[in-house]
Amino acid sequence: MNKQAIWAIAQKDIRGITSNSQVWIGFIVTPLLFCILLPVGLILAAKYMVVADQDLSAILYKILKNLPNGELKHSIQMLPSINHQIIFVGINFFLGSLFLMVPCLNSMMIATNSFVGEKERRTLESLLFAPITVKDLFIGKVLAAFIPVMALTAGSFIIFAIVADALTYSMFEKLLLPNTNWFLLIFWLSPIISLLTILFSVMVSAKVQSFQAAQQFGGVIILPIILLIISQASGFLILQPLAVFLIGIGLLIVCILFLWQITKWNNRNILFEKQL
Repeated sequence: MNKQAIWAIAQKDIRGITSNSQVWIGFIVTPLLFCILLPVGLILAAKYMVVADQDLSAILYKILKNLPNGELKHSIQMLPSINHQIIFVGINFFLGSLFLMVPCLNSMMIATNSFVGEKERRTLESLLFAPITVKDLFIGKVLAAFIPVMALTAGSFIIFAIVADALTYSMFEKLLLPNTNWFLLIFWLSPIISLLTILFSVMVSAKVQSFQAAQQFGGVIILPIILLIISQASGFLILQPLAVFLIGIGLLIVCILFLWQITKWNNRNILFEKQL
């Protein structure tokens, strides 16, 4: 593994990313939508509404029923109103899965542009003839997407935590964030999901000819996140710390196998042919 060459490729791509207006729009829009607008709307709606919807009460009951007996379940049941319960459950479970769209979407957007951008600028040929292995080339491309996305994810969480705590402190008289579940989401599950998204997107980017086609194929990776959001919102699946940790281990193994497989699928000849 040529660390110097990998870092040189990553630095070159990061400079290209930071000068791309499409990427900056994504960096602004996704945190604004998933970390400010949607959380503020959901928290304010739950804070001031009069809860008379039987379906909403049934979903909350199902969520509480799926939680194992313990301190967390007891503390939710002891909250003074159903509004408190909805906000607490929403912040700790539903909004967590919604937040995963930030690293997933931005990882896909950056990574799908990796090889396609080189093809459109006609610079891929020089990379293919450079004294670097295909594996090192892929690792450099992966790092170029992973580093800025992780910085964005951490910054987005800080903004989200400030907004959520500011809106709920008067109700709970304590800070709801950060907590163990969110720490695992941000520093364990988010990096692994980002890595998996990047690996899949880079592979797609190496195979197709245009950025639009790469995004269409890369969008497949978002479907599991959407299913997770629906499962959380319906109370069918509740992600607690242990579940988050175990899911992360499973996805990490998939990432390692995926990286190994990608380097087998692609070689200089294939990549050269795909740019034509």
